[in-house]
Amino acid sequence: MTQPIILIADDDKAICTVLSHAVRRRGWEPLVTHHGGTLLDWARQGRGDVIITDVRMPVAEPHTSGLDLLPDIRKARPDLPVIVISAQNTLSTAVHANDAGAYEYMPKPFDLNVLLDHVEKSLERAGKPTHTALDPLERNGEHFIGTSPAMQDIYRTLARLVNNDLTVTISGESGTGKELVARALHQLGKRKAAPFVAINMAAIPRELVESELFGYEKGAFTGALQRKSGKFEQAEGGTLFLDEIGDMPMDAQTKLLRVLQQGEYITVGGTRLIKTNVRIVCATHRDLMQLVKSGDFREDLYYRLNVVPIRIPPLRERREDIAPLAQYFLRRAAEKGLPSKILDAETTVALCEYNWPGNVRELENMMYRLCALYSESIIGKEALLSEMSASQGDAPVPAATLEKNVEGHLKHYFAAHTSDHLPPPGLYDRILPLVEKPLIEMTLRATQGNQVKAAHVLGINRNTLRKKIADLGIDVEGM
Repeated sequence: MTQPIILIADDDKAICTVLSHAVRRRGWEPLVTHHGGTLLDWARQGRGDVIITDVRMPVAEPHTSGLDLLPDIRKARPDLPVIVISAQNTLSTAVHANDAGAYEYMPKPFDLNVLLDHVEKSLERAGKPTHTALDPLERNGEHFIGTSPAMQDIYRTLARLVNNDLTVTISGESGTGKELVARALHQLGKRKAAPFVAINMAAIPRELVESELFGYEKGAFTGALQRKSGKFEQAEGGTLFLDEIGDMPMDAQTKLLRVLQQGEYITVGGTRLIKTNVRIVCATHRDLMQLVKSGDFREDLYYRLNVVPIRIPPLRERREDIAPLAQYFLRRAAEKGLPSKILDAETTVALCEYNWPGNVRELENMMYRLCALYSESIIGKEALLSEMSASQGDAPVPAATLEKNVEGHLKHYFAAHTSDHLPPPGLYDRILPLVEKPLIEMTLRATQGNQVKAAHVLGINRNTLRKKIADLGIDVEGM
C-alpha cells in the first residue's frame, strides 16, 4: 500500500525537521520545502495528500504570504486538505485561514500530537491509509504529554538538537522525565540505530564507577576473572546517558573530562588507548554550578557537559498538563490489565491543585494505585485524598507557601546530618542562590528579558541584577 505523502512548507528548518520526524513515525512520507512557489508547483503536479504550511512563506509575486497560496491550491486540488500553522496568533490570521479554505488552523506553539491527529482525520476522510507505524517512544511504553508553554519550549529545543551531536545536560527534579527526554534525543536522531545506554551515577559504589564506565581487563583487580566491557564500549556509535551526573566522584570526573577532550579512554588494568564515538547526554536533579562553587564538581567538566542545557519543569509549573497526563496513565493501566477508571470533575480539580513533589512519576504511580485498589469505576475526590494522605503520611496541602516549601527542604537536608557531622561551612551562601536564581529567571521571563523592567520588578539596581545574572550563571538568551 502506498504511503500518504505529507507536504511540509515552513521557512523555519527546525520546525520542518521535527515535523518530518513526526510524520515518518506515523508511517507517512514527508516532502519538505522552504519556498511557497515550490509548494504550489507540487500541488499542481498532483503530489501530496495533505499540506502543512506556515503563513510566513517566501513566495513569488503576486503572492505575499503562505495564505495567499491557498486559493490557487484549492483551484488546482479542491480536495487537498491544507493545515495552516502560524506564529501570528491573531484573530485575523485565523479568520483569513478559514476564509482561504484551510482544513485546520493551529497557532504556534502547537501540540505536535494534535496536529498529527488532524492530518490523520483528513487522510481518513479521503480514504487514505493512516497508522502504519508506531512512534518509537510509544513502542517503549513512553510518551510525551503536554501542551503547556514550558513543554512547547522543550519540543522546540529537541527539534534543534536531534540532527547534531552537541552534549546536552538535562536538569529537573526527580520524576520529571529526564531520561524520557534523553531517549527522545537518541530515538529521533541520526544515532537511533545504535545503542542507547543509561547509567545512574548515584546507584554505583564510588570505587566501581571507573570500571563501569570504561570496563576492565582480566586480572585488573581481585575478582576480575575475565575482561568486561564498559558503558562507553557498549554505547559505541550511539548515546551514553549519564544520569545523576552530580553524584560522580571527582576522580571519575577527571577521566570523563579526558574522554570528552580527546575522544579516547583506557580500560581499568589496560594500556591501550581506545577511540570512542558516542553522544553524551547527562541529567541531574542537583544544581551543578553550586557543586562547582562548593568544590564538588569540576568547573572545566561542567562547561564541557553544559553545552546545551535543558530544564524539565516540575508539574506544579505546568498544571495544565496534569489532567491529560492522568488520563493517559489511566489508559495505560487499563491496557496492562487493570480495571478501567475515569476521574470525576472534583477529582480532576484536586489533581491539578496538588503540588506533586514526585512529579510525573508520582502521578503515574497514583493513577495505577487507584486503578488497582478502588472498585468504583469513577474515582472520586475522597479516594484521591485518601491515597495522597497515605503516601505522604499526612493530609496533603494543595499549595504550600514558599516559606513552608523552603522549610521542608531544609528539614530533609538537616535530617541527613547528625550533631557530630553538621553540613559543611558556607550553607548560607549555598542556600540563598537556590532562591535567587529561579526568582530572577522567572522575572526575566515575565519581562521577556528586559533587564531594566526586571530590576524594577525585583526592586534592585540594574547593575546589581547584571552581576547576579553573571554570578548565578543565568542564560538570558531567548527570554
